[in-house]
Amino acid sequence: QVQLVESGGGSVQPGGSLTLSCVASGFTFHYYGIGWFRQAPGKEREGVSCINSGDSSTYYADSAMGRFTISRDNAKNTVYLQMNSLKPDDTAIYYCAATPLRLAGTHWHLAALYDDWGQGTQVTVTS
Repeated sequence: QVQLVESGGGSVQPGGSLTLSCVASGFTFHYYGIGWFRQAPGKEREGVSCINSGDSSTYYADSAMGRFTISRDNAKNTVYLQMNSLKPDDTAIYYCAATPLRLAGTHWHLAALYDDWGQGTQVTVTS
């Protein structure tokens, strides 16, 4: 069955860095786009970044642009989210999700486009 497992979360001080990993199994990984989403307490789930299959084109939320970098290693069925210059507002549960669809700038952030989701990993940014 399809499985997505996130790891790499933790607690860091403002300005610190974390790298999240999303390991996939149960489907042909290199055919799928992968998105990272986050949900903070009392807030809606929001798209952070995504990476397409094939050309590995990427998209970022404005809040992540210039600080976060998404990448994928198809040989390891893994997508990474490198997060730098972390802020308290980045505190949330981070989820990865998979979709067979080609993602574009107008819609990549729509959670409904993603079929399968991981359980999430907590990121806390606090001094």
